[in-house]
Amino acid sequence: MTAAMPAVDRLLDDGSGRRPRADARRNVERLVVAARQAAVEGGEITAHEIARRAGVGIGTFYRRVGTLESLLEAVLGEVLGEIITKGDDGLADPDPWSGFTAFALSYIHLRNELCDVNKRLGDVLDHSRAELRDRIQLLVKRAQQAGAMRTDVTWEDVAFLMAAASSTGPHTLGLQTGTRQWDRNLQVILDGLRIPDPTPLPGEPPTLTPWPEEP
Repeated sequence: MTAAMPAVDRLLDDGSGRRPRADARRNVERLVVAARQAAVEGGEITAHEIARRAGVGIGTFYRRVGTLESLLEAVLGEVLGEIITKGDDGLADPDPWSGFTAFALSYIHLRNELCDVNKRLGDVLDHSRAELRDRIQLLVKRAQQAGAMRTDVTWEDVAFLMAAASSTGPHTLGLQTGTRQWDRNLQVILDGLRIPDPTPLPGEPPTLTPWPEEP
């Protein structure tokens, strides 16, 4: 797959071939970073909120990126391209298990960002999902053929398990998420998929959040 155009370059490309001013590029870079941060944090994704996070005025927002949809479409393409690239990197790894686990770790950290932006655009990923499915299927097949992954699971099972690793809110049953909670979740899943030798868990376990005292 040809690498996707970075969001900043896509937004600055007006077809003229002219190099944008340095201040224009800086502002677009800030807006892209702000949009991605809002998606990661699950925050509000509006033109005003992104402009506030980027430290620019709303006029600068519309002057530099046109519309919120244009910005989010560029960000969506960038994140999807990063995930596909991680899949290709995993397939290029001579160790099938190492390649799969490196991809899985990257995927769970990028997936929620991808899904949150896509949801706000009205689910426009249909034409691109096939590429991601292909990468997951090939990574799973390689690991299974190498004898590193159990063969009674399908690649579809694996896709659901990776999604489940990052599907957690900040609080569950009064528990506060621990450091690197997604990574811990994923490590348990990986050890369930791997045939021998579990791996030490990263980070710290969740902690109990004290209930508020009764008045």
